[in-house]
Amino acid sequence: MNILILNGSPHKKGIVATLLRAVADGVSEKHKVDWVDVYDLKMKPCIACMKCRPDKICALPRDDAHTLGQKIKKADGIIVGTPTHWGNMSAQLKTLFDRNVPAFLDERPGGIPSPRQSGKPAAIITACTTPWPFNLLSAGSRGAAKTVWQVLHYGGYRILGQIVKPGTRRQPYISQKTLNKAKNLGRRF
Repeated sequence: MNILILNGSPHKKGIVATLLRAVADGVSEKHKVDWVDVYDLKMKPCIACMKCRPDKICALPRDDAHTLGQKIKKADGIIVGTPTHWGNMSAQLKTLFDRNVPAFLDERPGGIPSPRQSGKPAAIITACTTPWPFNLLSAGSRGAAKTVWQVLHYGGYRILGQIVKPGTRRQPYISQKTLNKAKNLGRRF
């Protein structure tokens, strides 16, 4: 099984990346893990031309978004991590997803979307500065997990779980309990 990890954080040693590494540590050694730091990718933003729907590939000149689209299609499972930026996933991760709609959805005649990744396992890792329990009350704090969940859900993934690390500004450390939870999530793959 090939597991694709998308680190949607600009911080390669930050909270999101640390949690993603803990999830990866839990994945069985019999699986291949492919780690991608999304902020290292060179990709242009989506231009909303909608040509990817009938053509099944982004119409922009070939760049790293095309390469990652192929990796997404071929992966047997996916783990996505992102900090919360203005109630949403990071901009670079959003660009990657916008450019790769055909990796997640097929469009049937009449424009009806159909998932392309049906049944594949997925997990979501997010972090936000809002402290607990206010992160549960604030729609903005929940936004990153919700938007990543929507992309994966509509792609047909079977979401095994998610980990949210709140209060990162005042508590920039990760408890052993949370690290163990992340490792256990990795074992589910």
